[in-house]
Amino acid sequence: MIAHNGRAGDATVAVVTEWTSTARANATAEQLLEVLTRPEEIRRWSPVDFDIDDLDGRRLAAGTRGRVTGRLAGVRVGFDVEIHVADQARLELSAQGPIGLHVRYELAADDAGSSLNASVSMRPSRGLTGRLVANATAALLSAGVLDGATGRIARVAESLPLAAAA
Repeated sequence: MIAHNGRAGDATVAVVTEWTSTARANATAEQLLEVLTRPEEIRRWSPVDFDIDDLDGRRLAAGTRGRVTGRLAGVRVGFDVEIHVADQARLELSAQGPIGLHVRYELAADDAGSSLNASVSMRPSRGLTGRLVANATAALLSAGVLDGATGRIARVAESLPLAAAA
């Protein structure tokens, strides 16, 4: 399921656009968190190929900062990433580059596995590159790339042994 909401404030505030997706996994919240925070696991589900140029530590954890680069619409882009929260209930991060991104994954365990609710908010930047990257990102997200990613996250988490998430 994808929901798209454009929100505009007053004339001095840039439009913030948000996309959401939900998936169920026959996996624990710990397994989902493992898939969301380990770079080698992130590469298995990410819709965009990326390089990690710098990362504080071996995994995403609260307070971690890093830099990632990749290609979007044929343009090489870089983002400074900061992890705000990384625990069994939530992963929340921001990425600043040609556009601003705020990404939040909410994890909830139940008797049948876990649910994953993802949201991506985008704040466009000024300039030609910012507009190009914002348009390409909006097109991908509107076409369902977040829905595909949440499904892959669930499948990758289901493939992990329980001990790997401990």
